[in-house]
Amino acid sequence: MDGPYDLKWLRATLKASFVDPESDPGFVTDAAGHGGGGGPPLSPAQRAYLLRLITAIREGRALATSYNKVLLAVLVLLTIRHWAGRYNKARRRTKRQAKAKEAAEHDPSPSSSSSSTLEGTSTPPDAAKVLDIDVELVPLLEPSGKPAVRRRSIPGTIRSWLAYQPPPIPIINRHLPSNSTSLLVLAFYGLNAFYQLYHMPLQPEYSFAFADRAALIFIVNLPLLYLLAAKNQPLRLLTGRSYESLNILHRRVGELLCFAAFVHFAGMMLYQLVLCPEWFRKRTLLQFLGEPLVLLGLGAFASYELLYFTSLGSFRQRWYELFLASHVVLQVAALAFLWLHYHTSRPFVTASLAIFLVDRIVWRWCANTAIVQARLTVLPDGDTLMLSANWDIPSTTSWWSRLRPKSVTHGWRPTDHVFLSVPALGRSHALQAHPFTIASAAPAGDDTHAWFNLLIRSHSGFTQDLLHHAMRHNSVGARVEGPYGSSQALDTLHAADEVILVAGGSGIAVVFPAAWALLMDRAASAASATPAKRVHLLWIMHSDEHRHWVPSHLLDDLVAAGLDLVIPPATAVAGRPDVDAVVGDWLDDAGRNAREVAVMVSGPDGLNRQVRNTAARRKAGGVRVNIEVEKFGW
Repeated sequence: MDGPYDLKWLRATLKASFVDPESDPGFVTDAAGHGGGGGPPLSPAQRAYLLRLITAIREGRALATSYNKVLLAVLVLLTIRHWAGRYNKARRRTKRQAKAKEAAEHDPSPSSSSSSTLEGTSTPPDAAKVLDIDVELVPLLEPSGKPAVRRRSIPGTIRSWLAYQPPPIPIINRHLPSNSTSLLVLAFYGLNAFYQLYHMPLQPEYSFAFADRAALIFIVNLPLLYLLAAKNQPLRLLTGRSYESLNILHRRVGELLCFAAFVHFAGMMLYQLVLCPEWFRKRTLLQFLGEPLVLLGLGAFASYELLYFTSLGSFRQRWYELFLASHVVLQVAALAFLWLHYHTSRPFVTASLAIFLVDRIVWRWCANTAIVQARLTVLPDGDTLMLSANWDIPSTTSWWSRLRPKSVTHGWRPTDHVFLSVPALGRSHALQAHPFTIASAAPAGDDTHAWFNLLIRSHSGFTQDLLHHAMRHNSVGARVEGPYGSSQALDTLHAADEVILVAGGSGIAVVFPAAWALLMDRAASAASATPAKRVHLLWIMHSDEHRHWVPSHLLDDLVAAGLDLVIPPATAVAGRPDVDAVVGDWLDDAGRNAREVAVMVSGPDGLNRQVRNTAARRKAGGVRVNIEVEKFGW
């Protein structure tokens, strides 16, 4: 403990090596040849130890400079894949329109493919016109004389496995994503493991270098963490995925950073306490912990670990408001501690802070927010309310108005969502923003008026306070931030020959606008050459009172436009319906007729997984099916 060498000399070595690892090739050799602190010459074994330690540290820091270049290359590949996919979808849609136009010229007679809305079944068009029909005897789907498609192939089996979603992890009941998403996450973890272990001596006495490499893993991933969390990000344009679909990657990156921070902390502590050679150790543990650099590092470590624990699903569901507030405070504190902790982290901290500020202040608060006077209606179930507003859509004739970001007052797309704040509920609620899917049909391109609805179920906190407010007042001023979302799901639906929509409970807020866009927007355009698209909708609800979530006349309009609507009896009375049978029969029928199918589901985790896997199994059998799961995070 009384040796002449301490960590200050090594710290100076680290600083010099990170600024420019190749600036002084003789630095490592010179540093290992003398004590660096005025002590006696080192023995050959001591010089060899320092040489290997410093070399490992410098190699890690040189290697870290390539990490974000690798991520950029991956982003380029994903961008090419997305835009190639969009091009192919647009081309298929154009071909379908051309075929429909040609067919219409040869057979100008009108046709109808509508189905009636019945309790627990869906009838063919002719049967719907018979008033005294016994609906209990009507089959759910018309039988087909053609055999089901079962042409298994290796590519089909692979696609099926990639689309499959495993069951939740036992005991902890943690839901897993699809196999394709899991592979992407594992590849990301593997990349970071490679950067952590490449040319890394794994002997215990080199734990300082191992801990230093973990700090590099943390810092080079920091901008990515904030980029994936940003509501307004270039990744949506490049990859077609909005921030909520990338939320799973944001959480996995956050978990990686927390683990890397722990490895850095534990490695440095072990090195100081146990593994540092006696001749190289001078400070006691208290002296080590009292150094400003260490204290600042502990502050950053504590801030990010608290961020992780307050972001867990169990914490968010129970204390969502506390999660929102702590997320902002802890992020600011963590970045400040990290900036002061070590000077080489500052470029990455600056980039992360810039992403955070631009997203929250410049875009979200200044350019993407609207203040509306909304009407509040408590629905018959007593636990749900409808927040409604309408307005004239502003004109966008000037070049500036076309370039600047637009709020929800300029319209939105099906499946988009907004963040809602209601200052009238109190000071704390004025600073909070809660996500809700827009439950009303999106304005068409030539519409001059917008009708805006949010379907809000009461749970606790904000939604409970808003429900109590709605029981006493029929209107409220609201701040609406957004819209947010992606055209990925709707593009997939438009490109398919047949569409299957499945809603569980309030998932109808996602599915209904999509059905309206597929059927009513086409019907409203007299010049449309879009061919008749088969659209099926299965809406599973817990109580019959939930029918009021969507006005019956709107559902009737969709049925008249061709929607095949199935609403089974409420699960509170009849139990859960056989979703596999309903969706599977639709998919098998499409496969027999060689029709490309798009499936979109929005509902509880169990329903989402069930529908996804039903479609995934058909992929192996040769059915051309694309799956879109609309879910906020994992």
